[in-house]
Amino acid sequence: MASRPPYGGPTRKLVLACDVGTTFSGISYCILDPGSVPEIRGVTRFPAQEDVGGDSKIPTIVIYDKQGQLQAAGAEALNPRFEDDDEDPERWIKAEWFKLHLRPKTKSGAHVTNDIPPLPKGKTAIDVFSDFLTYLIKCARLYIEQTHPNGVELWRSLQPAAEFILTHPNGWEGAQQSMMRKAAVTAGLIPDTESGRARLTFVTEGEASLHFCISNGSTTEAVKNGKGIIIVDAGGGTIDISTYRKLPRRQSFEEVAPPECYFKGSIFVTSNARRFLEETLKSSRFLGDVPHITRCFDKTTKLRFRNSEENQYIKFGTLKDKDPSLNIRSGQLKLIGSDVASFFEPSVQCIINSVNSQLRAAQNEISSVFLVGGFGASEWLFSQMKNAFAPIGLEVSRPDTHVNKAVADGAISFHIDHLVSGRVSKFAYGTNVKTVYDASNPEHAARSATAFRDITGSMMIGGLFDVILPKGTKVNEAQEFRESYSKVASNPEDLSIISSPIVCYRGKTDMKINGTHFVDRDSNMYSLLCFVKGDLSRVPKLPRPSTFGRDKYYTATFDIVLSLGLTETKAHVCWMENGTEKKSPAELVYDPDIVLIDD
Repeated sequence: MASRPPYGGPTRKLVLACDVGTTFSGISYCILDPGSVPEIRGVTRFPAQEDVGGDSKIPTIVIYDKQGQLQAAGAEALNPRFEDDDEDPERWIKAEWFKLHLRPKTKSGAHVTNDIPPLPKGKTAIDVFSDFLTYLIKCARLYIEQTHPNGVELWRSLQPAAEFILTHPNGWEGAQQSMMRKAAVTAGLIPDTESGRARLTFVTEGEASLHFCISNGSTTEAVKNGKGIIIVDAGGGTIDISTYRKLPRRQSFEEVAPPECYFKGSIFVTSNARRFLEETLKSSRFLGDVPHITRCFDKTTKLRFRNSEENQYIKFGTLKDKDPSLNIRSGQLKLIGSDVASFFEPSVQCIINSVNSQLRAAQNEISSVFLVGGFGASEWLFSQMKNAFAPIGLEVSRPDTHVNKAVADGAISFHIDHLVSGRVSKFAYGTNVKTVYDASNPEHAARSATAFRDITGSMMIGGLFDVILPKGTKVNEAQEFRESYSKVASNPEDLSIISSPIVCYRGKTDMKINGTHFVDRDSNMYSLLCFVKGDLSRVPKLPRPSTFGRDKYYTATFDIVLSLGLTETKAHVCWMENGTEKKSPAELVYDPDIVLIDD
């Protein structure tokens, strides 16, 4: 990309990006100085981290004692003293892969539960996430204090107003952002105030990866002539796929297909290997060694694998460990290469199918696929993708720097460069409504048994979904979507607060904006996203005569306005008062326990 312009803000500012991954995590930061060109830096030294070179990542692991007190995190959690304690085997409780406990509750993702270690007793996912964020920021503080001139004073002066970016998979929505915000507040990153919450921003891992690829020049040739690119962020837990194109004559990009997210990251390759080992060794004395053998596979064999026609080996024991009938010799288990390839196959096919889906959804030519993320370092995955897409002329490449730092660096670039100006809605968004019953309408007549008379005296029918934003719509950040609604009540005080549901439709029916649809036609494809909670106390409550058992009722007319082109959904309510539009902020209230329906 072109050189960054100097920072034009009035005061010095510290920005930190935390990429909490399923298996590894990293931190990047930038000190914004007025008049100076911003420089993205990564934290490259962590406590107990032996490899202080370009990796820039630490294991996403937390250790608690039996009282639930945090004892270690990151590389410090790998200390052998936490692995075995003959005097008290239950003295230390490990939490790993805990990020996936925040995931959306989807029906097809139910199988994921079997692969995720349970949370420590008495701890929620927010608790563990918060403790790990606390540790990451502590590491950032130590690094800045030790590497910058007058670093202690630098941190002391900038930390109170620091801004934070948290990354998350493409498939996560407002409920997951809400939980992550609670964790950030608990960790002390920000106060739980309006100004404090404004210092925290979210970005998808796909969009952060795009910024990384652009900022290091990887995409320069690929986006020429208006061609699009696909970003595949292959991480430990999730695979995130996003497609973008560069806008003509502008230094900005837009999504051209709804982003996708799948639980098919590298940990599931290891889970497939574990199940294979359990079956292979089930009747042998080595069955109890399966957890150790699996760890050895994860750290060595999985990383080295690149040829399905060659035997693969897992070194797990000593010279005394042997059983020729199981292909175990000198503490080494021999595996057929095609078996190892089968461990990767679900993830490989998921990526290939998703890229093909993105190609179909995008309405312009795609030139390249960029593979990033820790799993992206796998030579087998890279070669399989090249083999799949070379016949259709689609180039697959990886950035020429460490692919596992892409998200943290890209999140900082997202904050300072802001290169994506348009996004594509993943679902149809709307709300539940009722309308006046029309006996001449066949759809109404078919549901006549559900018709009812409300306090206005009119016959009404409910069960309708009113579309505010259709799926696949290109939305820019400044764009707002609004719909007008009326609430009625016999008491005007009952109209002081609005709590309206925002519903997602995840099915395949082509829905148009401002259209209404009966939800019973495709009921399994609707799910509650959140509630818009707003203050209507200043909205005029107009009395109306009733024809149904009472003298009058009151009505409040207002608009729900959604900003859906941002990385985080925002809302407010508007109404007319004496010919002037008034506005009030609205809170989005999420329920993380809602079970969502997959596409």
